[in-house]
Amino acid sequence: MNKDIQTQATTTSSGNNSEGGKEIMQGSEILIRSLLAEGVNTMFGYPGGAIMPVFDALYDHKDKIRHILVRHEQGAVHAAQGYARVSDKVGVALVTSGPGATNTVTGITDAMMDSTPMVVISGQVASGLLGSDAFQEADVIGVTLPITKWAYQIRRVEDISWAVSRAFYIASSGRPGPVLLDIAKDAQINSCEYSYSKTDFLRSYQPSPKVEYDKIAEAAEIINNAKKPFALVGQGVVLGSAEEELKQFLEKSNIPFGSTILGLSAMPSNHPLNFGMLGMHGNVAPNMMTNECDVLIAIGMRFDDRVTGDLKTYAKQAKVIHFDIDPAEIDKNVKTTVKVIGDAKETLPLVTQQLQNMTRGEWIEKFNPYVEKEYDCVIDSELYPQVGEIKMGEVINKVTEATHNKAICVTDVGQHQMMSTRYFKFTQSRSMVTSGGLGTMGFGLPAGIGAKYGAPDRTVCIFVGDGGLQMTMQEYGTIMEYDLDVKIILLNNNYLGMVRQWQELFFKERYSETHLKNPDFVKVADAYNIKGRKVSHREDLDDAISEMLNHKGAFLLEVVVETKGMVYPMVPSGGCVTNILLGNGHTL
Repeated sequence: MNKDIQTQATTTSSGNNSEGGKEIMQGSEILIRSLLAEGVNTMFGYPGGAIMPVFDALYDHKDKIRHILVRHEQGAVHAAQGYARVSDKVGVALVTSGPGATNTVTGITDAMMDSTPMVVISGQVASGLLGSDAFQEADVIGVTLPITKWAYQIRRVEDISWAVSRAFYIASSGRPGPVLLDIAKDAQINSCEYSYSKTDFLRSYQPSPKVEYDKIAEAAEIINNAKKPFALVGQGVVLGSAEEELKQFLEKSNIPFGSTILGLSAMPSNHPLNFGMLGMHGNVAPNMMTNECDVLIAIGMRFDDRVTGDLKTYAKQAKVIHFDIDPAEIDKNVKTTVKVIGDAKETLPLVTQQLQNMTRGEWIEKFNPYVEKEYDCVIDSELYPQVGEIKMGEVINKVTEATHNKAICVTDVGQHQMMSTRYFKFTQSRSMVTSGGLGTMGFGLPAGIGAKYGAPDRTVCIFVGDGGLQMTMQEYGTIMEYDLDVKIILLNNNYLGMVRQWQELFFKERYSETHLKNPDFVKVADAYNIKGRKVSHREDLDDAISEMLNHKGAFLLEVVVETKGMVYPMVPSGGCVTNILLGNGHTL
């Protein structure tokens, strides 16, 4: 985003006055008051020298803002992501300068890729020391400009409330994303009058483009004339709170659909028009029908390469209608016939009004042979094996059934992630929390912590692999400190499973540096007062899942799964979306 937005703004006043006059206070207090003005009541962080004045001010506001002390700054940012994803609020992380700030880079990049609203506040050395290579100085603005919607360094106390107001507006409006505020230490210590104005307009920033009504009519006409329409549902529906609008749109014209990973919980898993997940490890029917439909309707998704495969062969037979709030996504990867730019909550109903009621029974029936083929060749043996080692999908299926498909599913990255997105079922939105665009190992545990704070009354199931868990396992300390009731399901195959799968398929089974010698995970959990249980035999699995879900408090369920399990179906990277491997000698 262009930094010129900092100079032009129209605001509405909501200042904090005392006895009719403005209060004089330190910058650290101004920051806390500004966060409170934005409705912040939970944030995640780690203190240090350059942010210490803010933590000192926070001490007087513990009854209003709950600060969660994580064990690593990366954990703070991932927790803020998890919080934002399930709560529909802006996640907030508070860290110190230098390594504290640079430790947030992975999480900020992840949030940018997955359009997660977040404000990261980092301390910085005093403004007079900037550029001198002072202790724990880092050019965090230079580092984060490419991975944020806005990054701004606050050098004067007078600019703190101004910057916070804009940060929250930018992070949460339009296509959401992360914002970074870097606050010099002298700005935190110096004093000025405090007032606060909520930002609701920036002249050089247009988060919600104006709807082009001719495009609405054109899209409706194409859909009404379609014989074989197919919709792709992305996270934009969830971010725009347009789930009900989507439902009405799909049902009026009986349009079958598939979902991206991040869009999975936008509609119930058992909806009759829902044919599952798109992409590399997605379901067979939606991938195949992408190249058989005559109209492809993309809603709040960006045509990621994991969804499209080879663009030269992707949906060439179809007219493409693309709904998106971000004009930059239109025609970026897939050439569109009609672009419908705007918030899906606004644009979908406008199109729905002009749609004809359709049945499309013959078209929908064409999906069923692919559904049956996938079940017979892949799903049945993955979910209901009778002999052999425990399978990942089997565990995930039992957990989602035991939670009546009402839990929040948080995953790390790897084979267990793909299995979770394939087999966990959803009955309500904002229930899928995973690292989609960046694919960040280590995401799962801290994101699950944030998700629990974002939805404290819901069951949070965190699926992790033995590789990713050990990247952020120090966050067990956060779980212990705050006695969090999260359920951690470790699917342990003693491998970096997804890399090993690729090595088996594409590198002649040369398993280079993917086997892991692991610790006793239950003992490690026990050291953090987290109850644990290890399961190696199928007959013990149901009882262990029941024990986990009925336990009041955190629980680690380690399940020893098949050592060299494979995630099928699979579209090889860069291949045609209909070139699907089913495994075990099966073909389409």
